[in-house]
Amino acid sequence: MSTRTTAALMTAALLIAPALAGCTGPAADGAVTVLATWTGDEETYFRRVLDRFHETTGIDVTYQGTRAAREVLLSEVQKGTPPDIAVLPSPTEMATYRSRGLLRPLGPPAGSTAAPHWRGLEMLGAQQRYVVPIKADLKGLIWFNPAASPEIAASPPATWGALSDLSRRYATAGRTPWCMGAAASSDAGWPGTDWIEDILLHRSGASTYRDWAAGRLAWNSPQVRQAWTAWGKLVGAPGMVRGGGNAALLTDFTDADRPMFTATPGCLLHHQASFQIGIHRDYAKTMPDAARANFFDFPPFATADGGRPDAVGQVREVSADLAGLFTDSPAARELIDFLATDEAQRIWPESSGGTVFSVNQNLPVGSYDATGTRIARELTQSSAALCFDASDLMPSSMASEFERAVLEFLHLSNAQQTQADPGAGKPDPLGDLLDDLDRVRQGLRADGTTWLDLPCGS
Repeated sequence: MSTRTTAALMTAALLIAPALAGCTGPAADGAVTVLATWTGDEETYFRRVLDRFHETTGIDVTYQGTRAAREVLLSEVQKGTPPDIAVLPSPTEMATYRSRGLLRPLGPPAGSTAAPHWRGLEMLGAQQRYVVPIKADLKGLIWFNPAASPEIAASPPATWGALSDLSRRYATAGRTPWCMGAAASSDAGWPGTDWIEDILLHRSGASTYRDWAAGRLAWNSPQVRQAWTAWGKLVGAPGMVRGGGNAALLTDFTDADRPMFTATPGCLLHHQASFQIGIHRDYAKTMPDAARANFFDFPPFATADGGRPDAVGQVREVSADLAGLFTDSPAARELIDFLATDEAQRIWPESSGGTVFSVNQNLPVGSYDATGTRIARELTQSSAALCFDASDLMPSSMASEFERAVLEFLHLSNAQQTQADPGAGKPDPLGDLLDDLDRVRQGLRADGTTWLDLPCGS
């Protein structure tokens, strides 16, 4: 089932779900049931958290890991048999379940172990906690190989203009600046949505970003169009992306910067979130330089680059996987309380070798290597404004259309991507994409679909 179809069914399903709530509950054998997206190594590490809970309490836990977690959850809600606990990356989907009385409150925010700037997220715009962040990612990182790019290690670009100049110098010298992969087993295109989000945030500021994520700012507004155009100007020209935009459409995001660490690097820069540190550890089994990958923060737009004076502050984009309680089982409530403890929040980062990050303010950030420590500190101790991933805040159907538009945009020529002022009657493919996106936005707002409006930068 596609994300778009799931979103279309979700509202109707949740309208009837309260009538089915009497059928919900824990598994017949008394085990707590948990549904999440994690499979493979992620599942292995999360099971260690669940095993520790079982050792401590004697309560059995039945875990289901599937990339179709949101579809499975919706189906089980429709049948009146939701899992006790479900984990999703979308705060808006959790808020929709909350608004229908299906997501159970977890208590006052004073009981949170999360760093202060994460507590608004835990409350989903309400007055008490409804979710527990299990792991988090810092977005807007530009990864590079210090062995291949010592000049970046010595002096990383401090502004968008400097980053653009560096990219052009690399391309002129025959060195492809950007690694890029937009393909994914599900939700293809999301690496491109991260680009647009970061550019809008750093160019137009947290207030504009919040209005856009909450559905108040039109997709065809000047601010949003300028973000797409800036991306096209940076990576759309020949020689800027390894293989060009069409190659990026076919490259899985997990393989995107692998060429950065070959003997003759195939690309030099990669825009990706903090989870990339774990992918680099996997590369390092055959390419040792990958273990020494480093990053610099997404640079601000100076006013000379089109930035707004009040937008040049410290801002960071973040995301997280959120656990919510869907039954009133005492055992399930005991487990979700455990998931928020210092002990539980420490297990996964330690098991992963420092490639997974918690928002728990009590965990020592110095237990990571130097690169991981920087990430952990930004997530829990930084004074920078933290703004949640906009597409994860949008309704699922809006996010799905955003991803589709990114894929279409990458397929366009550079001239089509960057044409900022189309003449009368002149084709404007980017404008058409943004108009289509805004029609979706208007339709969702008109039909009462939940848009989550979270503080950005508090």
